[in-house]
Amino acid sequence: MPAPRPTQVTILGLPEAVHSTVAGLADVFGIFGLLRDLDRSASPDPPFRVTIAGPRCADSSALPFRVTRTIDQVGYSDVVVVPALMVDANAWRPGRHPDAVEWLRRMHRRGATVCSTCSGALLLAETGLLDGREATTHWAYAEVFRRWFPAVHLRLEHLLVVAGERGELMMSGANGSWHDLALHLISQRIGAAAALGVARFLLLEWHRDGQMPYVPFQPPRDHGDGLILPAQDWLERHFDAPNPVEEAMRRTGLPMRTFNRRFLKATGTTAIKYVQRCRVEAAKRRLEADSHPIDEIARCVGYEDPAFFRRLFKRTTGITPGAYRRKLQLPAVHRSPAHAEQGRGVLTTRSADR
Repeated sequence: MPAPRPTQVTILGLPEAVHSTVAGLADVFGIFGLLRDLDRSASPDPPFRVTIAGPRCADSSALPFRVTRTIDQVGYSDVVVVPALMVDANAWRPGRHPDAVEWLRRMHRRGATVCSTCSGALLLAETGLLDGREATTHWAYAEVFRRWFPAVHLRLEHLLVVAGERGELMMSGANGSWHDLALHLISQRIGAAAALGVARFLLLEWHRDGQMPYVPFQPPRDHGDGLILPAQDWLERHFDAPNPVEEAMRRTGLPMRTFNRRFLKATGTTAIKYVQRCRVEAAKRRLEADSHPIDEIARCVGYEDPAFFRRLFKRTTGITPGAYRRKLQLPAVHRSPAHAEQGRGVLTTRSADR
C-alpha cells in the first residue's frame, strides 16, 4: 500500500509573530525524523510537512525565521496555524493584515483545520469564523478581544478550545499552551501514542488545569466613579481588615444600597467578591514565595476558617492551594522576602502604576 500523504501544516509568518512559537511548532511537527532514529519501529515516512508562509507585504528579511512561500502560493493546507502575535493589546486594531484574514477564510472554505495560539486568536476572530462559537486566547488580551469581537463566546478558563461543525477551529490560550495545540493535532492526525512520545521526548506538557490559575485579578479602574475608585484602592490595601466592605462603604459616605449598586456597576462584581478576589491574589503570592502552612496563609489574608478559604481558592482558580503551590512555587534559590511581601499589596503592577 502507498504511504499515507503527510499532513501539510502551514504556519503564518507575520512580522509580529512570536518567534519561539513559530520555531517551536515547526520543531515539534518536524521532530519525527529524529524520533525515527531513536525508535526503529517508528514510521519511516514523516507524518507532517511544515511550511512557513507570509503575506506578500511581509518583509521576510526582518524575520528571524525563513518565510519559504507567500500565502498566495499556498492553495491548500491541511492545517493552518496563526501563531502568537507580539502586539500591544491596547493598540491592537482589526485590519492589520487583510490579505492574511482573507487567506484564512479561503483555507477554511477549502477544508483546512484553522488554528491559533495565544493572541493569534485576534486575527482568527477577524475572519468571522468564530462568531457565535466558543474561543480562547491569552488572558491579557481578553478585554480587547471582547471589545472587537462581542459575538464570540470567550472561555478564558480553557487552554484549548475546539469549535466548528467538524472541529476544524482550534485555539490555545497563553503562549506556552501551543504545546497543547501541537500535541492535540498530533494525537488527532496520527494517534495518542505518537503525541505521548513527542511529549516525553521534548518534555512538553498538557496544561490540564486550564488557564484560570494563571489569570490575575484585574478589575476595571476606568469607570469614572470618583467615590468607588478610592474604595477599590482601600480594599486592595486592607482586604485582611475586619469587615472591610463596611469600612470601605463608610469611607464613601454612601448608604449601603447605593454603595452596593454603584460598586457593582463600576467594577462588574460585588464588594464582597472583590475582597475575596483580593484575598485569593494575596494567597497566591504567598504560596509562590514561601512554604508556610496553608492554614496560616488563610489567616494572613483574612480567613479564620481554612476550609472555607480552600473552597474559595479552588472555586476562583480551578485548583486547590496545594496544587497551586506545587505548580507555581518559586524554586528555593529564587525566593526572597520581597516577593513574599507582595502578598500585602495584591495588585502589584497596578499599585506600582498609581
